[in-house]
Amino acid sequence: MMGELVPIGNLFNFEKGELQSTKCTPGEYDFITAAEDWKTHNEYAHECEALIIAVAASGSLGRTHYVDGKFISSDLCFILTPKNEEKYPLNLAFYHFVFNSLRPTLVAATKSGTSKESINQTNLKKYELPYFDIEQQDLWIDKLKNTLARKDLLGTELTHQQTLLKKLRQQILQEAIEGKLTVDWRKKKPNVEPASKLLKRIQAEKEQLIKDKKIKKQKILPPISEEEKPFALPDGWVWCRLNNVIYENPKNGYSPKTVDFPTTTKTLKLGATTSGKFIDTETKYINEKIPKDSFLWLNKREILIQRGNSIDFVGVSAIYNGAAYKFVYPDLMMKLKPAKSISEIYLHHVLMSPYCRDNAVGAQKSMPKINQGVVSNTLVSLCSQAEQKAIVAKVEKLLALCDQLETQITNNQSHADQLMQSVLKEAFSTKKNYKISTSI
Repeated sequence: MMGELVPIGNLFNFEKGELQSTKCTPGEYDFITAAEDWKTHNEYAHECEALIIAVAASGSLGRTHYVDGKFISSDLCFILTPKNEEKYPLNLAFYHFVFNSLRPTLVAATKSGTSKESINQTNLKKYELPYFDIEQQDLWIDKLKNTLARKDLLGTELTHQQTLLKKLRQQILQEAIEGKLTVDWRKKKPNVEPASKLLKRIQAEKEQLIKDKKIKKQKILPPISEEEKPFALPDGWVWCRLNNVIYENPKNGYSPKTVDFPTTTKTLKLGATTSGKFIDTETKYINEKIPKDSFLWLNKREILIQRGNSIDFVGVSAIYNGAAYKFVYPDLMMKLKPAKSISEIYLHHVLMSPYCRDNAVGAQKSMPKINQGVVSNTLVSLCSQAEQKAIVAKVEKLLALCDQLETQITNNQSHADQLMQSVLKEAFSTKKNYKISTSI
């Protein structure tokens, strides 16, 4: 099937693209850039069948496009056209798959530069590709296209499943904070202490701590109006503001300049909490000693909230349950500590629920940040300690089922990738150790 390995320079003519993206004027002709998506331009420079390979955009190096028609190309790309059709006839649609499937090894073998990487033209021309008889090229292109169509169909279905799973997770949290997950539990325990009494005990505890000068007095917040309440609560539950069930106002962190060498003080990256779970490897160092009595040190049961990030992550929270004095936190996060009679896991579910997340995103308007006032005023649907515990257990079981479903989806995604990989491996059976990519 495959006769030899041939340098790219023997198979293709090279021509540099001519248009800078900043000088593009939208029009009727394809403007092919290093990016995955094409643009348009009001003029064209070529009318032919060609491969366009990105050679000077570090994030897109080696990405190859196939085009057949009128187009113009970015100056960050090379335009490849057949060089010797008599000796090496080429099916360019087939070699579009070849270039993209071999992209990792091709880029590794041909790139140059450090801070600004690019593909060296001399190296690219010398890089050897497997050459197939034209009959085999024509045969394999049909098989590859059919496999890609199956892969895309599976990918679409798996993306839909992931979307549904995300909605399911959100629905679980929303039903948890509305008391819908514990309807049967309440029927079996009709004499549970109402949340109003729990709220009074928390208030008494905080007043004593203020008197003992262990915490600072909080700002008095306005009463909750009927218009503010987003949904009805079960009997025995009450609405309160977040500040009513935490010891002190939320506090922003501190972000001095970080250093690239180990010190005694680790601070968090935003990635430490973007998943909604605390990840202790997402850290940096600062070259400052933070006093042991500083509020900046994280302690057990504290909740971190992202006050500044992209719109998808503003308001995302995570619980810290690690050792004391191990990490400080940055200015783009704020920290709070629930009262001892409030489950930090339940409060985290409240903060991660669709109601609270939508509230956080809606409050920011054009700036991707929320402030302490928005967080302090957040409404919390409060139930008894016993029901908080029951809700946490119920949510844990349901989210564990979601995790199992997500694993199945991930495994199915791997199977979809293997469809293409199996065809590519068969096509590229060769003594040369190519690393095959399935991201065609």
